[in-house]
Amino acid sequence: MEQREIYMVYSRYLKNKYGEKVYKLPINLQVSCPNKKDKKGCSFCSKAGTGFEAMSACASVTEQLEHTKKKIEQKYKAHKFIAYFQNYTNTYLPMKQFQNYILEAARLTYIVELSISTRPDCIRQEYLSFLAEIQKEYGKQITIELGLQTVNYHTLKRISRGHGLAEFIDAVLQIQHWGFQICVHLIPNLPFDTLADVVETARILSVLPITQVKLHSLYIARDTKFAEEYEAGKIVLCTKEEYYERLAEFLIHLREDIVIERLFSRIPEKESLFSNWGMSWWKCQEEFIKYMNEHDFYQGKEKYISGAPLLRAGFVNQ
Repeated sequence: MEQREIYMVYSRYLKNKYGEKVYKLPINLQVSCPNKKDKKGCSFCSKAGTGFEAMSACASVTEQLEHTKKKIEQKYKAHKFIAYFQNYTNTYLPMKQFQNYILEAARLTYIVELSISTRPDCIRQEYLSFLAEIQKEYGKQITIELGLQTVNYHTLKRISRGHGLAEFIDAVLQIQHWGFQICVHLIPNLPFDTLADVVETARILSVLPITQVKLHSLYIARDTKFAEEYEAGKIVLCTKEEYYERLAEFLIHLREDIVIERLFSRIPEKESLFSNWGMSWWKCQEEFIKYMNEHDFYQGKEKYISGAPLLRAGFVNQ
């Protein structure tokens, strides 16, 4: 009997889609975030954003892609790649700059997809229309990556996200109109969220046209609001065991066809005060997979949408 998949693994999804290994190449642009303009930004966000693996934003898009591509080709023998506009809020760029950067990546033959990271409150129709033209002209799949972190709007306010749940839902519906894939970034162990919040996040994503999810275990980056609160003892992080429980419950309640890009964060040790309970991300992942197998847990196990309660009760066609 074929073993059930615990969750939809991103690397396997890409290999099935393209017939070979596909890797993301991070791009770091000279762009910031509207949440940093008049404020200090999100409580967890460092000055470097999330571009720890990327080159300097001073290098061109092509230079960054070629540099990282060469290293990955040598190590993993890969030949197809995704141009990942990773850091900060890329749709916060002026339109002309945005167009030039996207076109530069789209014209490269080894790029099969483009992934653009942004915020729910920075989705604009003219940018989406331009991306639709790129997708059609160059045949490159477009994915919009939205940082949400949680559906608990009280927590969103507490961590100074600068937007609520409504902006996220509005962004998803706008993006859906253009037929792009949607990846949502989440932090399941925010100190102000409960297990119930994590489950409700999975439930809400499951009834929206979400195609991918990227989960980040909360790390405490240096020189952030969270770093101040962590060192002052004002926030307490959950245990590793509780994180495994939160992850498991999230996956159990998540629609089974949503692809999972990541389960644990990665950050250089020197950049953080806390990360993955002092363990490597891959060791945490090994432990978590074992935990899922021991409890016979898998993605989409809990059925609750599309009239599932009626099906269980045998009320169909009566």
